Amino acid sequence: MFESLGNLVDAPQLLALAAALGWASGFRLYAAVFLAGLAGWLGWVPLPPGLQVLQHPGVLFASGFMLFAEFFADKIPFVDSMWDAVHTVIRIPAGAALAAGALGASGEAWTWVAAILGGSLAATSHATKMTTRAAVNTSPEPFSNVAVSLLEDGLVVFMLWLAATHPLVFAVVLVASIVLAVILLVVLVKFLRKVVQGVGEFFKGRPLPRELG
Repeated sequence: MFESLGNLVDAPQLLALAAALGWASGFRLYAAVFLAGLAGWLGWVPLPPGLQVLQHPGVLFASGFMLFAEFFADKIPFVDSMWDAVHTVIRIPAGAALAAGALGASGEAWTWVAAILGGSLAATSHATKMTTRAAVNTSPEPFSNVAVSLLEDGLVVFMLWLAATHPLVFAVVLVASIVLAVILLVVLVKFLRKVVQGVGEFFKGRPLPRELG
């Protein structure tokens, strides 16, 4: 199945790389592109043929610049939510494309499997990120926003490293993160619905509910 890649990487590593890039794209697309390209350019990780374009100097410069911009935009309350909203149409297809690039040399069928996997993971992590940030932005102080953003930065780096070095452990952590993401989405959507209802009641001249006041 993966014979065409020679001895560059084995099947678990390829699958882990595809999943990690898809998942990371939902949180930090430009970090995923830049870190993967940099690792390939420095020779730390042998990228599969479909991803070797990421180590081109032009791609590294562009992704590095956008990574720099996103790092600061993601730390500012409400700016982060606007940034996420704009990137809804970018992160999910990009996650699918990156995952497809990881398995592209293994045949057309596996390219589609990877694209579906990467796009689904990117959509899940992006939805979790957007919902979490919207909930955090209801807090009047800015420090929780910065803390959550830094946690996401570290989490993306950790997951990409784990996929490259310990693919089987990464698979376990990924499954756990998906379960946690689903739980967070359910809880936070309910919370945000109460916030919206409370704000609506406030503008109608009624007091905010106790849990929001």
